[in-house]
Amino acid sequence: MNATGTIDRPLTRDPLKQALMTPQHTSEQPSGSAIEDFTTTGATTSRQNRTREMQLIPEALARAHMDDRMREADGERHALRVVAARRMQRRAERVSLRARRALAMAVMN
Repeated sequence: MNATGTIDRPLTRDPLKQALMTPQHTSEQPSGSAIEDFTTTGATTSRQNRTREMQLIPEALARAHMDDRMREADGERHALRVVAARRMQRRAERVSLRARRALAMAVMN
């Protein structure tokens, strides 16, 4: 079997043979997930990078959460602007209709 293992069931328990965790920014892999290829070189630096990476996970989560909140706020602001524009358009149409009626009444008298 050629499985790379999971966090709960790693392929090996030997830290020298564990896969390196390098940040990959691809659309199909989330940031911070383990790489697919299985290498054994640099396991000690890998462990150090993992601890630093684990310490940075809350920051990354907070940044993603803030990005989501900013997108939500932008969407809400856009929706409010659309609603206000529709309201002003209806008001302008009513004023225009009133002016047309007043003009028609002035022409008839």
